[in-house]
Amino acid sequence: MSEMKMYQVSTLQALMLGYSRAVVSVSELLSHGNVGLGTFTDVDGEMIVLDGSCYRAMENGDVVMAEPDRGVPFSTVCTMSDSYPFDLDQMKNIEDLKTALNHIIDDNFALNSMHMVRIDGDFELVDARSESGYESVHIDLKTILEKTQRAFKFENVKGTLVCVYFPDYMDGINASGWHLHFISDDRKHGGHVFEIKMRSGKGQISKINSIELKLPDEPIFDTFSLKQDSNDIVKAVEQGKGK
Repeated sequence: MSEMKMYQVSTLQALMLGYSRAVVSVSELLSHGNVGLGTFTDVDGEMIVLDGSCYRAMENGDVVMAEPDRGVPFSTVCTMSDSYPFDLDQMKNIEDLKTALNHIIDDNFALNSMHMVRIDGDFELVDARSESGYESVHIDLKTILEKTQRAFKFENVKGTLVCVYFPDYMDGINASGWHLHFISDDRKHGGHVFEIKMRSGKGQISKINSIELKLPDEPIFDTFSLKQDSNDIVKAVEQGKGK
């Protein structure tokens, strides 16, 4: 495979500890990749980047196109110029899907690399969340989501999962393991994924060889103590629906 680069805005550790101010704009982000995920200024919705377009899943699960000048505090994107295709049969839950993806990358690439995955599938259920904006400084993401997050379920829907994988040793830069966002085929519904039941799917996976990290420029970023252990917060936000 050819060399591919992940472009990341800020770090997950910074977002988890409350740094949710704009670092780049949506238009600048899209100059660095055509697929990925993230969020927007003040954690105002979940981001899905697909086929070179940036979508914002709002607090009710409805999706709109993100404005080019909307701010981005955290995101991970790449250009999937080279990918390995695979097929998936029925997946009873998200853990089965993660296990299947782990087997694919372990067999073909190795678990110590970054990966971007796109899965176009037929879903019996997608259990997801998004949130409204909450302006804050030094208020951790778990606390914010307890105030703003809403969960919803999509049933009998076709759509796309955008999945990012980071190895354990990169924890803090991003979440170790898998992080999944969903958008429906009609681009009307989506969000951060907690659980799925998938009938079948066709996927593409790209191994990422390098990462470009865009850190915030403003002085307030340097007031954050990014050495704090955020593992428990990450688990609560990723798996526990912010509780």
